[in-house]
Order: sequence, then structure tokens, then C-alpha cells
Amino acid sequence: MSKAQLKVNIEEPRYDQSTYSGRAKHFFITTNPLNLFVSGQALDDAKDIVERYRKGELVPGLTEDKLWQAKHLYDSAFHPDTKEKMILIGRMSAQVPMNMTITGCMMTFYKSTPAVIFWQWFNQTFNAVVNYTNRSGDSPISPQRLGVSYVMATGGAITTAMTLNNMVQKFPPIIGRFVPFAAVAAANCINIPCMRSREITHGIPIMDENGNRLGESTRAATSAITQVVISRVFMAMPGMLIPPFIMNSLEKKSFMQRMPWLNAPIQVTIIGAMLVFATPLCCALFPQKSSIAVANLEPEVRKKIEALPNPPSVVYFNKGL
Repeated sequence: MSKAQLKVNIEEPRYDQSTYSGRAKHFFITTNPLNLFVSGQALDDAKDIVERYRKGELVPGLTEDKLWQAKHLYDSAFHPDTKEKMILIGRMSAQVPMNMTITGCMMTFYKSTPAVIFWQWFNQTFNAVVNYTNRSGDSPISPQRLGVSYVMATGGAITTAMTLNNMVQKFPPIIGRFVPFAAVAAANCINIPCMRSREITHGIPIMDENGNRLGESTRAATSAITQVVISRVFMAMPGMLIPPFIMNSLEKKSFMQRMPWLNAPIQVTIIGAMLVFATPLCCALFPQKSSIAVANLEPEVRKKIEALPNPPSVVYFNKGL
């Protein structure tokens, strides 16, 4: 079938992004860990289908379902701006297996100072890889900015973890299990604004409902970054706040006292089960194509938009991930 016969807009997600359920369906597909096992050849074939369809070329035997399958695979592995295949651990589909392993180890080895330092460093190194892999082609991350963000986030996470570990010595042991979450939350509040500091100072593109670019706004950037920080913190909450209660209860059982080595695999499994749902559901908290009222924009940008013929009352922007 040709593009004209199918009449499918693959430039927008398959499901309605104005509803939470539609966004959740989209991110369940995007973050599906099974995409990591798709062969390189299958990914290249998916890219070929998507690019040929965009050009309006005839793709024999192409149906709407096959087109969407190809588009979902394409989105899971190729950078939207550079069109290059992303490194494996930087893809959104790697978020669940990587985060469940890292988080499980942070939650298991939270008492040892060397272990706290190592796993907080490892976590921020992984975050740096993800942020670099998913960088925007419109506003690329410089090596200097990436380095500053990495150092500040790692330092913030380690400092928070070590300080809180010392403070909780006087409290019941279960309180210490929540220190990794506080460190991760603090690192997110440092890492994301640092990584996107250029957007805060220069603004991000804002568009009308038809996608026409109207300029750049720093207030839209602040809104976008705030939404992403909230999503990331909420994403970490189920896997880091619920397992401490479960593990505190399990460790009193005789089988755990006989086999303490089960602590890490059990904790990683519990966290993984939660992240499978928490990752897409929290990514979907805010629309990817977010909006802001023109009245809330900075005065110079608002004045420029209001001078247009039929000026919009609301503008849109890509919040990022």
C-alpha cells in the first residue's frame, strides 16, 4: 500500500496524548524492555519502512498495524533528530532493567560507605549516558555541560546519602533504608536543571497548535524542566519507598537469616516489578506536548505573539523526558 492509501500520521503517537490513558499506552510501548532483544537487522528494517513511508514510497504488503509496529521499534532505538541508532543502555527500553539493578543494589548496600559512594556514582554515570543518548538535536548538550552536570549530580547524591546516613544513626534501622531515595531525589533536582541549563537561559521553542514555531521562552523551559523533575522523582518512589517495608519484614524470617545472600535478588525483583509500571505511568503524568498560556509568558515574548494576526491564547512546547 502507498502512503496515500494508508493515510496514517506517524509523526504523532498512535494514542491520544491529551488523555492520561493514551499517554500511558504510548509509554508502555516506548519503555518495553523486550525491545532490547530485537535484532539489529529487524531495527534497520523498521527504519527502512518508516523512512520509505515518510517519502510516500510504495511498501509492498504494508498494513496499518505493520506500520505502527515498525514505527514503535524505530522510536525505541533511533534518535529522533540525528536518526542514528542509540547505544543500548541509553534507550528508554533499557530504563527498567538498568534501574531495577542499580536501585536494588543501592537499597541493599546502603550501610557501607564505599558501597554507597560506588552505587551513587554508578547511578549518576548511567543517568549521564541516558541524558546524552536522548539529547535534543535542536539544543545539543556540550561535553562541558554534560561534565558539570555529571559532577554536580554525583557529588550531590553522594553528599546527601552520606549526610543522611550519619543523621539516621539515632533512628530505627528501617529509616536508613529510605536514604537512597532521598539521595536519588536530590540528584534529580540537580542533574536535570544542570543538564538543561541552556534552555533556562535561552528558552525552548514554543509553537501554535499547528506546530508553527513562534519563538523561544524561558518560562516554558522552567515549566518543562519542573515537570520532568517531578516525573523522575515520582518514578523512583514506588521502587524505593515500598520495598524497605517488605524487606524489613522478610529479613526477620528464618529463611532470610539462613540465606542472607537472597536479599539483593529479592529486592531487585520487587523493584523491577514496580518499575515496569512506574516508569511508563510516571512518564505519562504530563503531556509530552505541554502547553502554557500566552499570558504567563515573559513580557517580550508575549508582546511578540500578541502582535501576530489572530494570536493564540495558548502555546505548546516539548517538555522532554
